Amino acid sequence: MTNPLIASLMRAVEAAPDDLTLRLHLAEVLLTDGQLDEALAHCAAALQGDPSNAAARGLMSRALHGIPAAGAEATSQSQADASMPSAPGAQPHPAPTSQSNEFDWAAAESEVESFAPEPMFVDSGGPEPVVDAWDVERATIQLADVGGMREVKERLMVSFLAPMRNPEMRKLYGKSLKGGILLYGPPGCGKTFIGRAIAGEMGAQFINVGLADVLDMYIGQSERNLHELFQVARRNAPVVIFLDEIDAIGQKRSLTRHSAMRSTVNQLLTELDGVSDSNEGVYVVGATNQPWDVDPALRRPGRFDRTLLVLPPDQQAREAIFRYHLKDRPVEAIDPTALAKRSDGYSGADIQHVCETAAERAMMEGIRSGTVRMIGMNDLYAALREVRPSTAPWFDSARNVVQFANADGTYDELRAYMKRTKRL
Repeated sequence: MTNPLIASLMRAVEAAPDDLTLRLHLAEVLLTDGQLDEALAHCAAALQGDPSNAAARGLMSRALHGIPAAGAEATSQSQADASMPSAPGAQPHPAPTSQSNEFDWAAAESEVESFAPEPMFVDSGGPEPVVDAWDVERATIQLADVGGMREVKERLMVSFLAPMRNPEMRKLYGKSLKGGILLYGPPGCGKTFIGRAIAGEMGAQFINVGLADVLDMYIGQSERNLHELFQVARRNAPVVIFLDEIDAIGQKRSLTRHSAMRSTVNQLLTELDGVSDSNEGVYVVGATNQPWDVDPALRRPGRFDRTLLVLPPDQQAREAIFRYHLKDRPVEAIDPTALAKRSDGYSGADIQHVCETAAERAMMEGIRSGTVRMIGMNDLYAALREVRPSTAPWFDSARNVVQFANADGTYDELRAYMKRTKRL
């Protein structure tokens, strides 16, 4: 026999299908009457109209579990808890106070507390350690390891090393350790090696900075990179910053078409001046193959105020370089003096390549014969005939500068060398 109340409510829902309150009332009456499937259908229809309706969710949960009324669920649950025996030492769970379906996070944390006594991510409350974005290394070589270059060593001693080793005299004469030096000359002649030797001579840290370490595709990032570089250097003073390819980082602003490059040069000028921070103990060494492309503002006193020409090694230096690159190889009857005389105009990198080529020649003959063959003078002479000096193109480009762009005498030293070696 059909319940007249249910029939009346069904007709009302058919007339007003969007009335969720009416539909949920019908679902509750159907649930009380034991018609679970019909109650579920109306709960689903209500949730389609309002998925976040808490009353519809509660009714659907009761219908799914076959609970006819809210009071029946509470009674059956309390009876089950009372009839279940308690384990020794077990803590009773508090009875739920509502029909909320929210997850009990506190109970879950108590269950896993013995497995994870502390959270994985916590704020220690202390200051975060400062992590430098630049590699600061300790230089292990000194100027004594640099073969030849007597004039370069003397200039370095006068400009920086002697004042640093005599602080009282430096204070008396008011000599500052700020500033920098610009090394220029043909590629492969040891400019980077000299920079490391300066740091090793003064017992300072060394930061090697290349073009890719500074320049960035995003506007403003190159300036930030330069600022961070000098901040790291100031924290680690005394330190030597070696700026390789300074002509690219500090290019003449009159030659740059992009404002971003001009801003990078301006930032470098600001950092060298130490406007906001002191640069005491920060010694900057720049290296370039094209000094005539460096912005003139970088070369005024207080910045790169000393310019040193690093020429191809002289005979004494070439002899030392041959000894250095052959000392760990199987050689016999080697005459470094004779090799130095026959390698005039070769750079240090060229001499290294000569030694590599001679070693390859002896190694391949040893592989073919199946026996180890020593490197001899014939191998080195053959390598000298094969490897030609790489400095000639640089002197060709420098010739025009020396002849037509040396009104202020900046390149007089280079001019004298080119005349002496008949390159001018």
